[in-house]
Amino acid sequence: MKKDTSKINPLENEAIYIIREVAAQFEKPVLLFSGGKDSITLVRLAQKAFYPAKIPFPLMHIDTGHNFPETIEFRDRLVEELGLELIVRNVQDSINEGKVKEESGKYASRNSLQTTTLLDAIEEFKFDACIGGARRDEEKARAKERIFSVRDDFGQWDEKNQRPELFDMLNGQIHLGQNVRVFPISNWTELDVWSYIERENIEIPSIYFAHTRATFLRDGLIWSSDDEVVYRDEDELVEERVVRFRTVGDMSCTAAVLSEAADIAAVVQEIRESTISERGARIDDKRSEAAMEKRKQQGYF
Repeated sequence: MKKDTSKINPLENEAIYIIREVAAQFEKPVLLFSGGKDSITLVRLAQKAFYPAKIPFPLMHIDTGHNFPETIEFRDRLVEELGLELIVRNVQDSINEGKVKEESGKYASRNSLQTTTLLDAIEEFKFDACIGGARRDEEKARAKERIFSVRDDFGQWDEKNQRPELFDMLNGQIHLGQNVRVFPISNWTELDVWSYIERENIEIPSIYFAHTRATFLRDGLIWSSDDEVVYRDEDELVEERVVRFRTVGDMSCTAAVLSEAADIAAVVQEIRESTISERGARIDDKRSEAAMEKRKQQGYF
């Protein structure tokens, strides 16, 4: 079957334009990098935006300490191969300093704790623009946000007070203490990202492809039991299943899906046929109807 890549060039051109506008309008931008498919796509786009020069700003990872090992290994290898600067700030440090409190119980996660660590890092390095891979199709709170999303001097987002972005005019003017979150692939879908990865032959962590993993079931979702980070009741039986991950986040809140998709072409076909959002496997989004919006208002990316 012939692949439809007609949307890719306009989306790529838009994203490159946005990234170049960030470099032109801001003094200290940073690209937030998790080792997931969206941030990996951003790195490729940034490479194209400034080729043959190197990407002119650092990458930064807010590390929960509960990441999948495959993702961290890939992160470190990628930045070494590309010769990029990587800044890592750890949620564990925020816990040790008493700035945030470790959650406990069945649904404990460090995902929401990243906010404090992120805001501290922005203040530490005086970043005025943070580029990230959030997309509007992921979650309804993200669908409300502009491409240049201004945050106040407390790092907070006011969804009722956003700037218009007419005719692709991006206004990066900010007051002292403010910073901007930038979303170059905001208009992309999950399928767009995977189609781009396929077309560009971009390497991604193995966790995105089908593999055999020790897992258990809870709340209709499939959880990895490979690490003590993930809480498991005694009656939640461990079985080996062939799974992959559609989204990569904190292990304690990111579930797998049954899949036989062992390469990018198979993943693209699987996404085409899926009727469930990739965020459907993120338990942290299910804590309340407005869980993501509340976290964004507090400074979450």
